[in-house]
Amino acid sequence: MKNSTSSFPSYRLLVKQAAALLEGVFDPIANMANLSALLYWSLPDINWVGFYRLKNGHLLLGPFMGQPACVHLQLGRGVCGTSAAQRKTIIIPDVRQFEGHIACDADSRSEIVVPLVNKGQLIGVLDLDSPLTDRFDEECAKALEEIAELFIAAL
Repeated sequence: MKNSTSSFPSYRLLVKQAAALLEGVFDPIANMANLSALLYWSLPDINWVGFYRLKNGHLLLGPFMGQPACVHLQLGRGVCGTSAAQRKTIIIPDVRQFEGHIACDADSRSEIVVPLVNKGQLIGVLDLDSPLTDRFDEECAKALEEIAELFIAAL
């Protein structure tokens, strides 16, 4: 059973757990899979967590937890493509209000996307969806950005 808000650990603990999972593991696919599972099962009110990898000029679905997802996303389109193109974290309180939102799961209401940049090169994004509006905030963004940095460091 997924965590409820009352059983959610602190973001500090989540970052420490991510660091422990990544320690000594340098395979990006294995690390994406483990981080997806950690975030999906640790964070309350999440219905999708995963990675999109930059491949041949577009975002290609990588390891994830949740419903089946869109496989190819264009840079600059949708929340993931916009985050990737701008190379900045984007928090969308209500995806129905985001023009150009690509609905892979009709139950998703809010989204956060963190770009993955290694030595100045975009390599992909970390994407989280929630069935609740206003699920993500700056504290969550900071923790996910730290986890993204840990992932990049393990490459």
